Amino acid sequence: MNTFKEFNLHSNIYKAIAACGYTKPTPVQSQSIPEVMQGRDVVVSAQTGTGKTAAFVLPALHNLSSQPQASKKPRVLILTPTRELASQITKAAGMYGKFLRFNIVSLVGGMPYHHQIKDLSRGADIIVATPGRLLDHMDQKRVDLSAIEMLVLDEADRMLDMGFIDDVQYIAKLTPSQRQTLLFSATLDNKLMAAVKHLLKNPVRIDLSNQKIASPQIVQHMYKANNAQHKTRLLRHFLTDENIYKAIIFSATKINADKLANQLRDEGFAAAALHGDLRQNVRNRTLEQLRRGKIQFLVATDVAARGIDVSDITHVFNYDLPRFCEDYVHRIGRTGRAGRSGVAISFVLPTDNRHLRSIEKYMGQRINLIHHVEMRESSEHSNAIPPQEILTLKKEKTHSTDKFDKFSRGTKKQPRNEKANHFDRRERETSRASRFERFDKTESSENYRPKKKFTSNKKNQKHAKNNRFSDSGANKFNDSAKKKNPRSFKKRPANKDRGFTHSSTGSENY
Repeated sequence: MNTFKEFNLHSNIYKAIAACGYTKPTPVQSQSIPEVMQGRDVVVSAQTGTGKTAAFVLPALHNLSSQPQASKKPRVLILTPTRELASQITKAAGMYGKFLRFNIVSLVGGMPYHHQIKDLSRGADIIVATPGRLLDHMDQKRVDLSAIEMLVLDEADRMLDMGFIDDVQYIAKLTPSQRQTLLFSATLDNKLMAAVKHLLKNPVRIDLSNQKIASPQIVQHMYKANNAQHKTRLLRHFLTDENIYKAIIFSATKINADKLANQLRDEGFAAAALHGDLRQNVRNRTLEQLRRGKIQFLVATDVAARGIDVSDITHVFNYDLPRFCEDYVHRIGRTGRAGRSGVAISFVLPTDNRHLRSIEKYMGQRINLIHHVEMRESSEHSNAIPPQEILTLKKEKTHSTDKFDKFSRGTKKQPRNEKANHFDRRERETSRASRFERFDKTESSENYRPKKKFTSNKKNQKHAKNNRFSDSGANKFNDSAKKKNPRSFKKRPANKDRGFTHSSTGSENY
């Protein structure tokens, strides 16, 4: 098919397609839409970002517009594994059917029930739902599936991985047996086909797996990292690239996604986290900020690997490699969409070598692994120092003066510094003894450091009072005190028994 006109769709659908700027259908659309229009069951396997959503939404809208029905019961049911994918499909249906009259309701978890109940009360022609939330509404008798004409299973492989396949089979039993069933997935294996085979009637198999799984517009790079700290330094190095317009950074866990997003924000990057523990309104707001450009870096788990349709994402970073090989394809498919080019950068730890070989085998291509990267520190983010380096700098600062450098013994975690290594125990004792050579040799202990001894001799007090502003007078007083009152080791009197001259009176005692 060269144009959408050859599909014989409703005229208002063509009008909406032209408003979206679409001129030529993709290969998956060219092969799928004619079969769906004939009412046949279809199983489609194609890589992500090839336009699978339009391949089932456009025929569904055509059937609704050509066969109007007065009943408020839903006629099209679309099941998805994630909330983000459901939101994307709802948005796409609104765009393609903007000149048609129909009601579409999204039933996903994490959103208030009362809004969904209100939408269902108005009547729904199309329901886009995740299995769990749909079952909740069905248990409360709010949804009747007896009039379903088309059942769509989008990203069926992901629903199988997430354990939704039993719920899907239960939901399918509540729909009419003469319905049309469409199954779309980026990957398709025998396990999935065995699970859904009984839901399909003589399906047409459209397999585009003979093409390269990864889009040729996506440039893939893999870099060897020694540890987690090294990965963080590599990520910070690549984020300073001026060619990055928007990027998604994939993390293996929700905790690390939050931690990494907070670190990037502290360093001045416009970053935010996205994972399953966030409320749905927060996730929607985060994605909207990404689309509007208020967020440049999205740190996400695999919840964003499918259903994030942001056309201007230029880079994808695999901070952690995905658990499943097919998830790698979905991750890097967030860039290079709609014929655009993209860059996918992955960081590989020494323990990931075996998994890397599995990804290459699954994709059918070899990915070059770079072992060394010349990293430069950006002046804009020069203050961004990893926590371990901050700790090292603090330790060096503590022992930066000569006073600590000479006699620092160090700890088990921190060895003695270089200057302290030149002073062994004997040298330190010799150095300490030399400091007392200036004292009187007649003292009984040469290591004793005498302190100034106060006396209550009135004559000496008067002499010191008259010469307290004269250096020469003070020296005379010191010489006189040495001659008349030689130092001794007798017990000093208590403070109350000593006589001290007050600076203001000169004769009063404390």
